Amino acid sequence: MSRTIRRHHFSTVATAIALTAVAACGTTTDAAKATDQATASRISTAYELPSDRAYPEGIAIDTRNGDTYVGSYTNGAIYRAAPGARRAETFLAEGTDGRKTANGLKVDRAGRLWVIDSTMGVTVYDTGTRALIARFDVTAPSSHLVNDVAIAQDGTAYLTDSLSAVVYRVTESQLADAAAHGGKADLTTQFEMNSSIASHNAGSITLNGIVSDDSGRYLLVVDMTAGDLYRIATAPNSPDPIRKVAMRGGDLKHGDGLELHGDTMWAAQNTTNTITRWKITDDGATATLEHSVTDESLRIPTTLVRAGNQTLVVASQFDKGGPMGPGTPVTPFAVLTVDGI
Repeated sequence: MSRTIRRHHFSTVATAIALTAVAACGTTTDAAKATDQATASRISTAYELPSDRAYPEGIAIDTRNGDTYVGSYTNGAIYRAAPGARRAETFLAEGTDGRKTANGLKVDRAGRLWVIDSTMGVTVYDTGTRALIARFDVTAPSSHLVNDVAIAQDGTAYLTDSLSAVVYRVTESQLADAAAHGGKADLTTQFEMNSSIASHNAGSITLNGIVSDDSGRYLLVVDMTAGDLYRIATAPNSPDPIRKVAMRGGDLKHGDGLELHGDTMWAAQNTTNTITRWKITDDGATATLEHSVTDESLRIPTTLVRAGNQTLVVASQFDKGGPMGPGTPVTPFAVLTVDGI
């Protein structure tokens, strides 16, 4: 993808995030400010990233060994940190396999790393050998921004597209077939969400973070512009395939990455510098806000992952010379630990 097109996608993201941020201005309450002050000491650096232009976006954990992987939105590099490491190493160099950016990441149970390039699709790597296994490209002529990925219990991958408001699917058999036939295939749409989500302006960033429940029976996906959460049934011919989740105590405006363990879901809400924790009940039909941490030191958190009893949060700094506008980032870029959430 040319640099011109790449910058167009950055501009689209920056404009949409900036618009939602403006809508949020002036809404901070005294209680929220008090929360900021009380939680400041609970945010610390987990590890640093080895690039002063990283602008990280996604993070994934390999549950087999605790290694975490972080992607650079501005150059496509992938960094890896072993448990306890204070500085990550470069796992895949910037521009690897023609990738211009890296946002959504996930490591599946087989140790394969899924890396989304928002401008192209998703590439799958062997974490042991760093070898490319397969690549799935977006071929639709409409505007697209592939954003995040979830892996269900059966190994199926589901990916959100924030501009076309669809969810793509890659099954284990599709991955095996692509790997056996040249390593390339097309992404196919599984769920079309435009008729379900709230009305929005053309070009708005809608679907973003996505997670699967432990059984793989349903997905939860956030509409970051409206602040809504949706439950998608994965079984074919479901009588109620897509429903809006009832939200109690708050919303998910600016919602970016999600993390789900059992009936507890965490969310990164980027431009408000907020991490929230939700209780998921009624078979995924209801989400109740349990706790919230808001602090400027989160530096535009784009996503998070649970590593044991730690909550690791990506501090993107997109507003400091990254895709959201000019400025100078605080270096080194880092992944943070947020306690108490």
